Amino acid sequence: MSRVETRGQPCDPRRRVRPDKEWVMSKTQTQELSEAVQLYLDLMYDCDTAKFDRVFGPTSQLHGFREGKMTCWPAAQYKEILAGRKSPKALGSRREEQVLLLDVASPTQALAKVRVRINDMIFVDYLSYHKVDDRWLITSKAYHREV
Repeated sequence: MSRVETRGQPCDPRRRVRPDKEWVMSKTQTQELSEAVQLYLDLMYDCDTAKFDRVFGPTSQLHGFREGKMTCWPAAQYKEILAGRKSPKALGSRREEQVLLLDVASPTQALAKVRVRINDMIFVDYLSYHKVDDRWLITSKAYHREV
């Protein structure tokens, strides 16, 4: 991750400052979030829906444009879509993924921006995470297909 400067000072992405309180995410918390993002990327590559509920919260929704129209899928429908398609892994497609941003708002809320290849398509996904029952789960996904 690149270093970001705020008012001329290097910014540590694990540190968040508010006037009334300050907290720093521990290395363990940062690692847990990174592992959750990696589990998502693994799911996009192998479409193994056995791990779906460890990636997406039951009320999560996915939003994006398909054929020029905004779509919204609930988690259950997206799980069916993944189960019904040939995975990039099964097709022998190369694996290409990149974590572009991890932004932690609090000990229970974060955002990840990733770029991921799914067969011949490349997507940029914004993943909203919430920590539920001690696990980071995606509660919202907004996607964009690069052309």
